[in-house]
Amino acid sequence: MSDTSAATPVPTPGTSTRQPAAARGAAHDSAFLRACRREAVPHTPVWFMRQAGRSLPEYLKVREGVAMLDSCMRPDLVKEITLQPVRRHGVDAAIYFSDIVVPLKAIGLDLDIKPGVGPVVADPIRTRADLERLRPLEPDDVRYITEAVGLLVDELGATPLIGFAGAPFTLASYLVEGGPSKNHERTKAMMYGEPGLWADLLDRLADITAAFLKVQIEAGASAVQLFDSWVGALAPRDYRASVMPASRKVFDAVAGYGVPRIHFGVGTGELLGLMGEAGADVVGVDWRVPLDEAHRRVGPGKALQGNLDPAVLFAPESAVRAKADEVLAAAGALGGTGHVFNLGHGVLPTTDPDALTRLVAYVHEATAR
Repeated sequence: MSDTSAATPVPTPGTSTRQPAAARGAAHDSAFLRACRREAVPHTPVWFMRQAGRSLPEYLKVREGVAMLDSCMRPDLVKEITLQPVRRHGVDAAIYFSDIVVPLKAIGLDLDIKPGVGPVVADPIRTRADLERLRPLEPDDVRYITEAVGLLVDELGATPLIGFAGAPFTLASYLVEGGPSKNHERTKAMMYGEPGLWADLLDRLADITAAFLKVQIEAGASAVQLFDSWVGALAPRDYRASVMPASRKVFDAVAGYGVPRIHFGVGTGELLGLMGEAGADVVGVDWRVPLDEAHRRVGPGKALQGNLDPAVLFAPESAVRAKADEVLAAAGALGGTGHVFNLGHGVLPTTDPDALTRLVAYVHEATAR
């Protein structure tokens, strides 16, 4: 997109040009989508990663006795959990409640999300023969997502819904390691030692991820975010050579829908320019890099999202406001357009929900135009 354009991107060959109603209707003119398109906004829009989750007592109540992956497959629960932070905090966008491993579970992989641990894979992917377990994702595999998104779009009205998926690198890390990893030893060993196998693994995951996002967009999601939680473990040269092609494939696959595409990773200060180059319209920034510096690294033509340190919310309200002011001041480098206020990572589980509500109100008030 150009600096001022709100036009639909030119479709990549083979991609859909369908424009979902949610991207054209009431939500289309929302502050969130306008900011993603780098248009003038009535106030800086706010939403929080992991805004629907363990910080909310109402979330804990509806999830009681329901396993994480089971809750992701129940449209009634997905609708309720996704709406909870919109009702409570008055955020400018909802994000679809799910988990990055849902598409992998949907194609038949034996995995689970263990409380206090995270995704655990029974049989890791470590050989070329293992790749055969990664079959394509079909819309029928995730019919519950189509149903849940439809319910949400009807309920949300002018509030946009963000769809999301895990990026190929982060999914690959879980699959190769068998679960969360601090150093990603096996992942990097494959990337460096078996580059052909690694490339084929990420290519398959890119297809699965793109299909997962397409289901959400075609059901009515107004934007999508690609989470690359672990990619900050890589040097820029390795990202460009071994990861960017797969991330770009995902973004290209959904370009024809015309919805904003957000790319976020943790510890990715050295990768920000490359993450934008991979095809994102909006680059998420964690708290380690000020937004004015992030703007310099990413370059013109991209919106930025972020980037208050989630731990700041445990400080007194005066300190929270002061740190929010720092974020907003640094966002001034964008020239008054193209900033989505968010945390620099997800909401921490023990965060006081009222602190989030107050922060939303403060950002709206401080940036009202």
